[in-house]
Amino acid sequence: MSRVQLALRVADLDAAVAFYSRLFDAVPAKRRPGYANFAITEPPLKLVLLEGEAGEPTRMDHLGVEVASTDEVTAATGRLAEAGLTTRVEDNTTCCYAVQDKVWVTGPGGEPWEVYTVTGDARADLEGRTEVELSAVSGDGTCCASEGSDTDARLATSCC
Repeated sequence: MSRVQLALRVADLDAAVAFYSRLFDAVPAKRRPGYANFAITEPPLKLVLLEGEAGEPTRMDHLGVEVASTDEVTAATGRLAEAGLTTRVEDNTTCCYAVQDKVWVTGPGGEPWEVYTVTGDARADLEGRTEVELSAVSGDGTCCASEGSDTDARLATSCC
């Protein structure tokens, strides 16, 4: 199964989790410091919430398509390259408290898109913990942006 991913950078993660829980009548599939995601069945959506700076408005961070396997990521990489898009592959990267294989492309407006699959969990010991100081363990800040996009600069301590 494939589903679209929407990653939002939010100023108040707890308020965003509460809102989206009510909006989609769902609880987060994963909740870690500075991070939450919802695996919505209907409509098929992976909603990722990334903690931003206090007081700033919510904004789109990046977009993606979650696929079921590394083979599908590989196929997407070939298809995108054949279509003339510049691709950046990341295999076995830790991002969003998960191990992932992915490929990045950049849309015409600079919007970063990823096609990815989750191959394993990372830091399950932090599930349900929300202390901001722990959010740096979510990644090195480079995995959730298409290279060269302005999103690169926004990803200092947490990742998709």
